[in-house]
Amino acid sequence: QVQLVESGGGLVQAGGSLRLSCAASVNILRFIDMAWYRQAPGKQRELVAALTRGGSIKYADSVKGRFTISRNTANNMVYLQMDSLKPEDTAVYYCKAREGVAVESPYYWGQGTQVTVSS
Repeated sequence: QVQLVESGGGLVQAGGSLRLSCAASVNILRFIDMAWYRQAPGKQRELVAALTRGGSIKYADSVKGRFTISRNTANNMVYLQMDSLKPEDTAVYYCKAREGVAVESPYYWGQGTQVTVSS
């Protein structure tokens, strides 16, 4: 059974940094990609950053140059380094893993971790 567990969220002042971690219960190279999403109150969940099995990376325009996604395949971890945080980054951040690109391919979500950026 696949489990994803996020950690590292918290309260930080604007301009500060946080590093989120996503621990997978299986070999993360099983997944075609892993990603971080976020959902702010009253808003839809949105993609923040994604990292493919082959190492390609994609970022939302709103976080480019401030956030960095990375992984450690030895311990099945994916990270999101968040620098120069802004109040608008406040949201619950979720880790997602997909086993394939087809719509019917299994995918998994973590439980989320709250990030709050104060002005």
